[in-house]
Amino acid sequence: MDFSLTEEQRLLKDSLDKFVQQEYDFESRRAIVENDAGFSAKHWQTFADLGWLAIPFSEEAGGLGGGPVETMLLMESFGKGLVAEPWLTTVLMSGYLIENLGSEEQKQRYLPAIVQGEMQVAVAVWEQQHGFDNQVVSTSANAVSGGYEINGQKEFVINGQNANCLLVSAKIDDGNESSLGLFCVDTTIPGISTQAFKTVEGGRAANVTFDNVVLDESALLASGEAVEKAIQHCMALGTFAVCAEAVGIMELLYNTTVEYTKTRKQFGVPIGKFQVLQHRMVNMFILYEQSQSLLLMAAIKLSEGGEEAQQAVSALKTWIGQAGRKLGQESIQLHGGMGMTDELNVGYYFKRLTAIDALFGNADMHLDRYAKALS
Repeated sequence: MDFSLTEEQRLLKDSLDKFVQQEYDFESRRAIVENDAGFSAKHWQTFADLGWLAIPFSEEAGGLGGGPVETMLLMESFGKGLVAEPWLTTVLMSGYLIENLGSEEQKQRYLPAIVQGEMQVAVAVWEQQHGFDNQVVSTSANAVSGGYEINGQKEFVINGQNANCLLVSAKIDDGNESSLGLFCVDTTIPGISTQAFKTVEGGRAANVTFDNVVLDESALLASGEAVEKAIQHCMALGTFAVCAEAVGIMELLYNTTVEYTKTRKQFGVPIGKFQVLQHRMVNMFILYEQSQSLLLMAAIKLSEGGEEAQQAVSALKTWIGQAGRKLGQESIQLHGGMGMTDELNVGYYFKRLTAIDALFGNADMHLDRYAKALS
């Protein structure tokens, strides 16, 4: 099987790597995540100008027709820079849901604004009672005259405090039967309260409460079984994307650690000369290579579609959770006391790997899901 990139994919990778090297050094990134928004509006507009916000959309929707491979390339590069801009939630996840569930009018309203960098959208499907299990929904949407009234709370809405719109899952009750609906909710509507917070690695998320929020009928993207399937696939895309980000982080940590051991001296020689440390770095390299192989397999399965795609993503997430922790711990230990300091970037990359393990369900959750799929 040919795993080589096309000319367009190589150009995309080169532009992404160049951007990260020039614009996302460690100190620049720290300054970006410390501002109120948690990302750079200037960089977001650059993403739009370079076409990165159009990557996953079909050409009919004004996009570039990219698939899992293009997502993989982008997120790997973003991982190397710990890029904070909300491409994952606004473009990949929200964009997928709007393009696949929305009416033509809704697509025309939202997709061009996303591609041009004028609108940010966040996915609000997780709830405190159910964690990252998005299949159980307590938030309600009761039918009222001319629309719906939403009540409930969504937890850990990535970039929720900056979003212009939220894609909210809720149980619709019209008096006859209930079904799952997905609503595009303008965040300026009365009754919405947002509690924003920083994540462990400096990212942004929010808990959002809906108290008698009244929406008109046009806010409903879709309802029924189509919503359930679309959200499941959206979660698979998001899981795959953060795994690709983790692989980029693992590559950087491995290379950074090897370079450090060439310059750090003990007993008059570089510590990289010590055989026991060489063995540990070889193990780091193996963990990275195995992770990249599983990432490629998941990309192929997602491109092909079908039930095996979900299984491949769960297998990947299980492995990344375990391998990322091991590689990150090795990197910190081989950096010695410096690895524990706030002045060194190694600790920030390890924090992000830790966050990725929990995001979309941890390794244990996906191992259980994978086992059930095989039984």
